[in-house]
Parts: sequence; structure tokens; C-alpha cells
Amino acid sequence: MSEQRQQCLTKLHENAVFDAVVIGGGINGIGVYRDLALQGLRVLLVERNDFASGCSAAPSRMIHGGLRYLENGEFDLVQESLRERDALLLNAPHMVRPLPTVIPITSVFSGMLNAVASFVGWQGKPSSRGAMPIKLGLSLYDWVTRKRRILPKHHFNSAGRTRSDWPELTPKATRSAVYYDAQITHPERLCVEMIRDVQIAAPDCIALNYAEMTRDGEDYAVTDRRSGQQLPVQPKVIVNATGAWLDDTVRSLGGEASQQMVSGTKGSHLIIDNPALLQALGGHMVYFENTDGRVCIVFPYQGKVLAGSTDIRVDKATRVRCEPEEFDYILGSLRLVFPEIQIAAEQVVFSYSGIRPLPHSDQDFTGRISRGHYTTRLDGSVPQFCMVGGKWTTFRAFGEQTTDKVLAALEKPRKTSTLGLPIGGGAQFPDDAKTLQNRLVEDFHISPDRALHLMEHYGTHADDVGQFCQSVKDTPLLAGCLYTEAEIIWLLRTEFVETLSDIVLRRTALAITGQISDALLGQLGTLVAAERGISPQEITDQTQTLIHELSEYYGVSAETLTARNKERRTECV
Repeated sequence: MSEQRQQCLTKLHENAVFDAVVIGGGINGIGVYRDLALQGLRVLLVERNDFASGCSAAPSRMIHGGLRYLENGEFDLVQESLRERDALLLNAPHMVRPLPTVIPITSVFSGMLNAVASFVGWQGKPSSRGAMPIKLGLSLYDWVTRKRRILPKHHFNSAGRTRSDWPELTPKATRSAVYYDAQITHPERLCVEMIRDVQIAAPDCIALNYAEMTRDGEDYAVTDRRSGQQLPVQPKVIVNATGAWLDDTVRSLGGEASQQMVSGTKGSHLIIDNPALLQALGGHMVYFENTDGRVCIVFPYQGKVLAGSTDIRVDKATRVRCEPEEFDYILGSLRLVFPEIQIAAEQVVFSYSGIRPLPHSDQDFTGRISRGHYTTRLDGSVPQFCMVGGKWTTFRAFGEQTTDKVLAALEKPRKTSTLGLPIGGGAQFPDDAKTLQNRLVEDFHISPDRALHLMEHYGTHADDVGQFCQSVKDTPLLAGCLYTEAEIIWLLRTEFVETLSDIVLRRTALAITGQISDALLGQLGTLVAAERGISPQEITDQTQTLIHELSEYYGVSAETLTARNKERRTECV
């Protein structure tokens, strides 16, 4: 057990009374935990698995205003999303960056009636979007942000300019439009940074992963799933932020809802190692339509290419994976936009899938289900506030809205807003990131690539990591790898790590970028065992659990891990 975890359990044992208990350590749960804590409340965050290990680890990694939502008439959601996108660009610039996006255009007027049809209740798939509706949507995008513009306005390209800038793009694209949204490189890490911020700003608050909240009559308890220890908890209110599992959590805590609140859809994505495709993108995301009307995306991601996604209704909340038919769907979609680029199945180095926790809807076409959010109160001896819906981009606003309802119930005032509050290493991040990179090179005598790695993972907290790494004998995990042994130890001591899976899948990018191998697993296992003082059998069990997890849910088989040793891939990002 980590020292961090032991301290949290000790604080819980010493004082079981909380103003609020937040159940669910995904992005929405962490967002409301942060907001509640900053209002001076004593808050407990309980997550059954690791922080940000569910749907929050499976987004498209876009921070966006939701251009498509305009088609559904969700103008308020677009306005809120654009405000939150711009806030994240300012508050977390080390992880959230501008993403220029190109839309291939194959017609002029097609799709003009899509929004009108949605207003009168039509539920079918929309028709193809032509230049006119795209122009209207992008103009509205620009208009909403006119008073606080931090990204360039959209522009249209002629056929010649389109062909010049993206020569591999489908010849069906007679013109193109370019606009800007944003992407997030390490969403799981941003979640952990917010928890660490709370740890500093509100030390009486507690965040526990691998823990479970239960109710017995009028009594509540938290079970530490690592040790089996059970501790009583006395909450004044409960915030249910369990996403796709929200209705299940209501029932498990004895709550009663008049109807189902969440209906999920499954979204899968692929990470592809294809240099030709990466070059063809020209640093842009391509935002395009598949033959079924579903909007798909493909963009550069940490030296690879991210492509997605599917949108499949699911009846039950459970852990999901990218199924073969989804794999084929995504690869097939890429052939629509880059027909001459050959993309082999073996170039997919990682796949992932999650369930979007959308408000319950009977819409036939899943793309028309709202991506909005709301909070509803279930009364009882301990009121339960249920966070329904929500998406990555709007987590802060959703957390703020839920916090306001909790504060009203507790008759407490709001003390501060989080809208302009930096997150983690986004604090005091320079306008010119190169300035920080150069200083890290000079201060710690490291290569520019290593400095860039530290800056993009930790922002201004890279100084803390760099100083720690200088204080001990530090070597790369493998020759040429930008992750080092001391860096992994720093993560183990400071970022609520409990298992080898936490390190490989969420605190680092070793898995998602296709770098994890048998050799790296062995090296990491040795470090974890030595740092935590655990037995060889336990680290073997953790390693086997991770290998099974990679194979079952991420498309990385044991054979692939072994083959990567032979390929001698030593570049780690």
C-alpha cells in the first residue's frame, strides 16, 4: 500500500463526517470533488477502480465546442462547450492544445434541412452536410467566441488549395473548410492533477481509488478493496457521479428514481502507427462523415494517429472493448477520406472503448441523443444528487452546477469560481512553451526531447519531477526511452498509484502509444516491487493481470508484447 493511501485511510478513520461524498472518480466526479472542496466543504471521493479508468479514459481526446450539436438545435450546449474549451486552453495549456481541423466538402446545399428536421422530432440519420450548412455552423462557432477569441476564425479552401494541402484526401472533396478546436494529450493525467490540487488546497478532503461505498439501513461505509478494510462514513449529502453506472448506483444505495436516467452508447477508437497517414493529415484533424451519417475523426496523436469512433447503443453498463466489426468500421471509414493510403490491421497498436453516459433517450439515431447534462436530486435521509450525462469538455461547468445545488442544500455560500483556475502544471505556464523547455534543458542538463517530455506530461510541475530525478541515480527505462526509472518512482509516490496497470495505462502513455513490451513490463515490475516492498508473487500477479487486460480490452496480445521486444522499439514518448 502506498504511503499516500495509508494517510488517506488514517484521516478517514480519524474523522468519518463529510459534508459530501462523491461516488465516481471519473472526470465529472473529480470535477465536482474539486469544486466542492474549494468551497470549504469536507469532501470524500470514492472510486471503485482507478481514477479516470472508465469512460473518462476512453474519450476521443478532443476538447471541443460540438459543431455537430448545432444540427440538433443544442445552441446552449455549444455555447457552454466553447466557453469551457477556451477555459481549458488557458487553464491546462500543457495538455490541452489547439487542433486545426479540416472538413472535406463534397456538395453545396445538402443537409440544409437537418436542423429543421430535428426540431420537428425527426429521429433518423441526417443527410450529408454540404458547404452551406457547414458555413452556417462554422460562422455560428465564430460568432459565439467573438468577444474572447483565442483561436483563429474558420476559412474555406478552394479545390486547388485543398488538393495542395492534402494531396491524399479523397478526390470527391471539391473544397474544404478549416476551423479550430482543441485536443487533450493525457486526459487521465489531468484528472490526477486536479486531485493533487485538492490535496494541497483542502488537505482535510480525501480521494480514494479502489474503494467502494455501501449502505446498510441508515449507515454508510467505505470498503478499501485493496485490503478489505471497512470504515464507517457519515455524509450529509451524496453526489452520484458514476456515469453509465448511475442508475445501478442509485439502486445500490437505496435510492428511488421515477425512471431510468442514463442510456449509454459505446464509442471505440484506434491508435494507428502509419507514417503515410500521419503525413497526409498535415497536422490537422479530419472531421468527416461515414456512409451511415455518423461523424468520424482522425488526427495526429503523440506521433501516431487516432481514429474513431463508433456510436452503438448499449443496454447494460459494463466494461467494453473495440469489437472486430467496430475495428473494421473505423478502418473502413479512413478509406473514404484517404483512399490511396494502405492501412494494415497490424498497424493498429492500441484500441480502446468506453460507454458515453448520455441522458436517457428513445432516439433511433444515436447521433441525435443529447450530449448535454443536468443534475437531479433524490430525497432521503441523505439526499443524493445525480449527475446525468456530461462530456469531457464540459466537466468544469457540470461540476459547478452540481456544486451549486449541493451548496444550496447545505445552506452554504459559494466562495470561489473555478472558471479561471489553472489545473496542475498549467499554473504559471509560459505563453511560449519553448521558454520552459529551454529552461528545463539548462537547469537539469537534459536533452531537448526529455525536457519536452517532462513539460508535456507535468507542465510547470516538471521542475518537481526534474529535481527528484536529479536527487537519485536516474536512467531511462530502456535505452532511448524518455521515461526514466526515477520518474516512475516519483509517480508511485505522488500520484495515487496502486497497481502496475495504473502506471502503464493511465499515468504514462506507454500503452496507448504502442511502446509497452515484455521488456518494459519486466523493468516496471521490478521498480514497483522494490518501491512498494511487495513479494515477487504479487508483482507477477499484477503483471499477468495487466497482460490479460491489454489483450482483452486494448487489442494488445501477449504475442504482440513479445514481438515488440524483437522489434527493439526503444523510443518512448
